This record gives sequence, structure tokens and C-alpha cells, in this order.
Amino acid sequence: MISYNTDNVKMPALKRRATNAWIRTVAARYGKKVGEVAYIFCDDAKILEVNRQYLQHDYYTDIITFDYCEGDTLHGDIFVSLDTVCSNAAEFGTTFDNELHRILIHGILHLCGQADKTPEARAEMTRKENDALTLLHD
Repeated sequence: MISYNTDNVKMPALKRRATNAWIRTVAARYGKKVGEVAYIFCDDAKILEVNRQYLQHDYYTDIITFDYCEGDTLHGDIFVSLDTVCSNAAEFGTTFDNELHRILIHGILHLCGQADKTPEARAEMTRKENDALTLLHD
């Protein structure tokens, strides 16, 4: 089950049925099935708090993924800062909706095992995000 929750922000407009199907399709491409995945949409203040408390990082970010996967089943909590998604969309010259979907699938790719700590891994993550976005049907 994929759930969408908010913490101090308005729920973004998402076509949940289509988005859930897309997420399952992408996971299946990596030999995974979706179990319990919770998206928590929040503001910059909350994501900074989570980053400090759980990761000992003192900076803002767009997404934090907590991986509870078991075997080939994806389980996790994915915090998404809508403030940062909005500013990233402006910075990268894309729409909020496109950037939001990029971040949603970014978390799933982390749960599928994709890292992004090195420049090479970040480039591979971006390529996989772009591939996934081509599968998204409105």
C-alpha cells in the first residue's frame, strides 16, 4: 500500500491511482514489489528537523528516504519537502508537478537500491529518474 500524508503543508494535487500504478511499474522493472510505502509531504522546517534528528545532517534537502525493505518488497517512509520541490522546479526550469514526480520516484529508486552519494551514482540516479518519468502517463 502506498499512502500519502502531510505535516504542516497542503496535500499536493496527485492523481493517486495513476501515480501508484506508475510507482509499481517502476519498482517491477527492478524486480521489486511495493509493500508499505508512506510519503510524508512536509515543509523545509520539518525536513531539516528529520535530517538533524535521524541523520545528524544540518542542512535542507528535498527528500529523505527511510528504508525498511524486506527481500524484494519495498517498505519505507519517504519525507518530501514541498518547499524544496517548489524551489528546485524554479531552479531547474521545470514544473512543480514534474519535479514532484521526479522526487517521488527518486525515493522509490533508493528503496530499489540506487545510491546517489558519488557523482557517478548521482548521474545514474538522474538517468533512472528520467527513464521512469517517460513511463508516467497523465
